[in-house]
Amino acid sequence: MNALIEGLTTPLPLFQHIQTDDVLPALDAELEKQRQCLNTLVKVKQPSWLNIMQPLEMMDESLSRIWGPVSHLNSVCDSDALREVYQQGVQKISAWNTELAQNEALFAAIRCIAEENQDLNGEQRAVLAHSIRDFRLSGSDLKGEEKNRFKTIRLRLSELATTFEQHVLDATRAFTVLVEDESELFGLPESAVAGSAQRAKAENKQGWLFTLDIPSYLPVMQYADKRDLREKMYTAFVSRASSGDLDNTQVIDELLALRKEQAQLLGFESYSAYSIAAKMADTCDEVVDFLNELAEKAKPMAIQELQDLRQFAAEYLALDDVQAWDMPYVSEKLRLHTYAISQEELKPYFPEKSVVSGMFALVEKLYGIVIRQAETEVWHDDVRYFEVFDAQNEKIAAFYLDPYARTHKRGGAWMDECVVRWQKPNGDLQLPVAYLVCNFDAPIGDKPALWTHDEVMTLFHEFGHGLHHILTQVKTRGVSGINGVPWDAVELPSQFMENFCWEREVLDLFAKHHETGETIPDDLFARMTAAKNFQSGIQMLRQLEFSLFDFRLHREYEPLSDMSVQDFLNQIREEVAVFIPPTFNKFQNSFSHIFAGGYAAGYYSYKWAEVLSADVYAAFEEEGVLNTKTAARFIDCILSMGGSRSMMDGFVRFRERKPNVDALLRHTGIV
Repeated sequence: MNALIEGLTTPLPLFQHIQTDDVLPALDAELEKQRQCLNTLVKVKQPSWLNIMQPLEMMDESLSRIWGPVSHLNSVCDSDALREVYQQGVQKISAWNTELAQNEALFAAIRCIAEENQDLNGEQRAVLAHSIRDFRLSGSDLKGEEKNRFKTIRLRLSELATTFEQHVLDATRAFTVLVEDESELFGLPESAVAGSAQRAKAENKQGWLFTLDIPSYLPVMQYADKRDLREKMYTAFVSRASSGDLDNTQVIDELLALRKEQAQLLGFESYSAYSIAAKMADTCDEVVDFLNELAEKAKPMAIQELQDLRQFAAEYLALDDVQAWDMPYVSEKLRLHTYAISQEELKPYFPEKSVVSGMFALVEKLYGIVIRQAETEVWHDDVRYFEVFDAQNEKIAAFYLDPYARTHKRGGAWMDECVVRWQKPNGDLQLPVAYLVCNFDAPIGDKPALWTHDEVMTLFHEFGHGLHHILTQVKTRGVSGINGVPWDAVELPSQFMENFCWEREVLDLFAKHHETGETIPDDLFARMTAAKNFQSGIQMLRQLEFSLFDFRLHREYEPLSDMSVQDFLNQIREEVAVFIPPTFNKFQNSFSHIFAGGYAAGYYSYKWAEVLSADVYAAFEEEGVLNTKTAARFIDCILSMGGSRSMMDGFVRFRERKPNVDALLRHTGIV
């Protein structure tokens, strides 16, 4: 039995039966079928939606059923054996995607369908428009040697992205600190000490083991009184993948050179111009002006925040030379001093069970749905599976939740599609299924998992992505859920959800002390909200630094010039940042978002979408945070439409005007 092939006919992947040896045989067999199908399609004399586009949707569905679970397992259950076949599979997938995207006969058939004004609905027309655009962006209009070169570049870029991410993962895993003297743990919260002891025990070591995974790394940086420990952890974290066999420096250089060449083959001046061809933003200047405007508004506040931090460090901590590894520590002390509140004080009010059930209660109330846990095959014992029902008790979707950090699991948090909603050729409606993955602390012994407020917001963020995927009403696969949504708008639903984590009536649904069951006391809530915009200027500038570095690097950087990527980053920092990190900080070498993910020349999307989401949430503030009519309008205008309509059109329908930055600046306290 090959569980991947069997999974083509089952509602969900057969995770408990998938073997590494299944991967390449299943993929090879599927790709052979795809090529045979393509050969049939390009011979069609009178192209139509039924004889071209519908078979293409079936091909997309089949390939995603084979490769989707493999890609997912590579992220959540990494192993040397799986990694090896995954790398080979990535190359096969990339080659096929390039072959498909550059097939001139198929491109001509799709253009014919679009141009003949056949009897098509709006969803189908959107798919055709996206397809034609993507064909052109994939080099279909190229000829001869240029076309071959474009194909070679795409394959190499895929290989380099995989190498980059694996270097980061390996570098993260390679570093640990074993503390054997308990006095070095002074300042750390009890949960961090217990977690590090549990990690040491799992490795058969005596003492307390710390890693560069965020649940382990961040408490050290925020709370450890031992400055040497903070410096050691910081140095390792910011220099990941910057030396030895795992050095990503040359990978970055080659990526940038190939991306620029790829864009110029298609007639674009830069990779940034190529990138925004499929986004909401119209021009590169529009993006840079947008980022610079926010930076100009945030910088005065950030300068004052840094001055306050240094003054506090000198007066209260006898620290006159604040270094990069001191910033989170001093900031947390300053937060506690100013607002008498810390993330650790809030953690008892955010036990996992209450947070998850409360988040479900919120969306059930807003959107008229019901969420129930169910049983199915999962990839790890920590994973749970939930089904979603509408007001008529009809099942409409499902999702997996994998909340805890563990070895062999990629860091960070994300949502991905497992199954896409669409109406199959036989008339059956396939329901959407999502993966929701986080890296939070797991329960320790008989104590429940307690999460920080920041982690709660991360969970809400990813669930916002999940809702975008599972609440779609679209029946055409190519624009269903998150498919076809511009990259600089896809973060709107996720960032929108974060706002609810600051509302008292929402927090009372789930923020309950794990021992007493009491909601957050009024004085604690007042301190929490007062501290909401603590150092918001510094935080905004940090994100704008990343965004400008990414976008301008892909727009302006000359790979063969005397200026290195590090020099370019230093230049951006001089223009934007108020605190310059040490020279050994090689942040870019682990910036997976832009060098291994989908955010190349698109990291600005977070801020772009944050403006949209803040403006959307302002409507809820005006009409009622839990107003179900507003929520229904939000579903209709934004969440349900996938990529079938322009996101700007959907926004304007919802707000009855175009977006502006006012709500974001107000929410962050900058104005």
